[in-house]
Amino acid sequence: MTIRESIHIVCPNCTAVNRIPASRAHEHPSCGKCHQSLFTASPIDLDAACFDVHISRSDIPVVVDFWAPWCGPCKMMAPAFLQAAAELEPDVRLARVNTEAEQALGARFGIRSIPTLVLFRGGREVARQAGAMGTADILRWVRAQDSQ
Repeated sequence: MTIRESIHIVCPNCTAVNRIPASRAHEHPSCGKCHQSLFTASPIDLDAACFDVHISRSDIPVVVDFWAPWCGPCKMMAPAFLQAAAELEPDVRLARVNTEAEQALGARFGIRSIPTLVLFRGGREVARQAGAMGTADILRWVRAQDSQ
């Protein structure tokens, strides 16, 4: 694994791509364009307009929860996903895609059941896990993928 001097982070507010020193990622960096925090300790909502920017331009892994508002297991997993985001940032970005509102994204990635977590690294899908999980399971799954 190569240690980088700087990394690219996509702003969760304005989608500007920011280059920050890798050593300062844990120091609550702000966006150079909108001046909002680059890390919010909570999942960000993605739609078709910003999905590809976040997935392909971010140098940190992005875990996307494909969910729907009518899905009981999705509702049960939401607090665990929130807690996992607080624990994993700034090393991993957690995001959510509402497959009811963004049906094309669900179809594009072949989402057959929800919730489904998909881990992207460098714009590519590297792992997938279907079914609701608790916080410890989410953390364990993400960290296991990161060590591969």
